[in-house]
Amino acid sequence: MQNNDSSLKNFLEIPYDRLEEMNLKAKERQQTNDPKILEEEYRIYLKREKRIKAVTLCFTDIEGRFHMLDYDKKYLLESASNLTFDGSSIRGFTAQHESDLRLEVDWPSFIWLPSDIFGSGKVVMFADVLSRDRTPYNSDFRLQLKIYTKKLKEKEGIVAYAATETEGFLVESVGAEQSFDEDSGFKLISTGGYYHSLPLDKLRRFIDASAESQRSMGFKNEKDHPEVAPSQFELNFGYTEVIRACDQIQLYKLVCRQVANNMGLTATFLPKPIANVNGSGMHTNFSLSKNNKNLFFQKDGQDGLSQYAWDFILRILNHAPETSLVFSSSVNAYRRLDPHFEAPNQIRVSPIDRGSMIRIPAGNEKTARIELRAVAPDANPYLVLYTMLRIGLEGKKLVQPKNRRDRARFLPGTIHDAIRLFKANDFIGRFLGEENKKKYLIFKEFVADRSPRELGKKVKTSEIIYHHEVTNQVLWNTF
Repeated sequence: MQNNDSSLKNFLEIPYDRLEEMNLKAKERQQTNDPKILEEEYRIYLKREKRIKAVTLCFTDIEGRFHMLDYDKKYLLESASNLTFDGSSIRGFTAQHESDLRLEVDWPSFIWLPSDIFGSGKVVMFADVLSRDRTPYNSDFRLQLKIYTKKLKEKEGIVAYAATETEGFLVESVGAEQSFDEDSGFKLISTGGYYHSLPLDKLRRFIDASAESQRSMGFKNEKDHPEVAPSQFELNFGYTEVIRACDQIQLYKLVCRQVANNMGLTATFLPKPIANVNGSGMHTNFSLSKNNKNLFFQKDGQDGLSQYAWDFILRILNHAPETSLVFSSSVNAYRRLDPHFEAPNQIRVSPIDRGSMIRIPAGNEKTARIELRAVAPDANPYLVLYTMLRIGLEGKKLVQPKNRRDRARFLPGTIHDAIRLFKANDFIGRFLGEENKKKYLIFKEFVADRSPRELGKKVKTSEIIYHHEVTNQVLWNTF
């Protein structure tokens, strides 16, 4: 029998403090260096570093599920121009008869990984999905967002920035979502919230471990804490360019899930996993700049915002009903839009009212921004930011009410209402593409049909096990 002692292995493991230095430097260079130069430098590094065994490439499907493929380092370096995968195995990508898709490595997205979370000897990069003929694949919204923001910068000099406040719950047992039963529900690991968790209880240890990992990956975490509801958490990372912000959201959720799994627990990003407590949101802070000037700021403007920012807000408000299916993309998400739990269900803007779908945080010339609160943590972040940009810049403006106390409109109350509004709107098809609109609708109708039309007071098994971040092929085939 062969000796499998771990001492025989010599794979890369980097201390957290050194990881943070390396990833922060890489993040800075991503913004200032030509992608071709970075590709050459990382190729040289991978050839030289013998302790790296695999490179993980990541991409996201149309609903927001995160997919990862591990490539042998030598194979990747030799075959990076011809990486293919079966697109028909990814829900929302190609049909079986046209299955082959390509992956193009986004070399500037290179990140060194904490080995206790991802395993030793691995680094990660994101990949763009291309069609067989190497044209951009229209259902890869990371790539669509990348193309749109590149054009925006080249034509108008505008750069989009974002950061999210992505909340989740920590619950007992591994695989708690897949084994969910509506009669017993999820079992909370903590009864406290905000400042009521002890320094070394399970929730606090989970938050600490997740935050440490994310800081080491260059996220620039600003604060990490339990949230209002029991067993709820929120880790906030730094404001950055929109593509990187979305990448960080996907890695953030992955890290949290793995840390929880290591502790024998489950981190869930379902918007409302537990009835009668506050749900989880992904408040999306957003602004645009030009020549390093914040286009959303105006010192003497209404609530400190420029007219440019107000026009952006009024377009989002005007198209709020039909875009709700993008921002709240699951059956469970509509439980969260309950006004009794600080829910942002009103189609209005306010600097103070947290029931409004858009809030205006206090800011200055550097930090002025808008906060879209009606985004659930299970939404596809690339699709969310792409939609915000396209609607905010190209949509039709709402006529601003003269009195903010005017009767408010409300977001759809169920996914069925959201589907109906999404389906009937022509503008959605123009900026998403008709093919993507049809695909997205099909998957949302599939899951809506598997759940009762009325949400009721109890979280249903169907809305959990058929959720796009939870389901697997076995569940769908046994329906």
